[in-house]
Amino acid sequence: MTDFALARRNMIDGQLRPNRVTNSVLLTAMADLPRERFLPDGLKSVAYADDDVPLGGGRFLMEPMVLARLVQTLQPAADDKALVVASGRGYGAALLSRLVKNVVALESDRAMADSAEQTLKALNIDNVRQVIGPMEAGVPDSAPYDVVLIEGAVQEVPPSILDQLAEGGRLATVVSKPSSPLGVAQLMVREGGVASGRPLFDAGTRALPGFVRPPRFSF
Repeated sequence: MTDFALARRNMIDGQLRPNRVTNSVLLTAMADLPRERFLPDGLKSVAYADDDVPLGGGRFLMEPMVLARLVQTLQPAADDKALVVASGRGYGAALLSRLVKNVVALESDRAMADSAEQTLKALNIDNVRQVIGPMEAGVPDSAPYDVVLIEGAVQEVPPSILDQLAEGGRLATVVSKPSSPLGVAQLMVREGGVASGRPLFDAGTRALPGFVRPPRFSF
């Protein structure tokens, strides 16, 4: 039987600390949060692998190191409101719930969203609101958000989601390149009503279904 407490410690010491994850509050949250609880029974044993974990339907639980670095880059504060897009079975939302005031978790797959709600309830996490809907649309009725995490790789961040950032708000995700197996983690910040981004690090995060760059036409 897998010793999950030991696996969490090994994740912290072997994957996170050596890869520039230094935020003590984030490390404590990841050391405490049972990642295996957010996976189906047949996948719990690989919960702490240093890779994305397949969930079916083209969806994955993001690699711990990549997720940790994205969250750390967001600099979440205790009074922030967060949006997690493509929240899946709830791990990223649960993690952010330890770092911010409240979280809106957006997921298009009802079965995954239902599983997330059950797990969050079982763990007594009560500051996450689960929403089922198209992921590319965000959740405008709860905007603006101080931090937005897109939990997977996208070809392009939809303007509709960028518009939901508060002034000074931060968005982190991985932007994928169709011609390359590697994407680039990016941080986008809204200042003066305009969101601009900068690259952070390369990441092999799997692409989310649906977030495809619209075609460009030339004449």
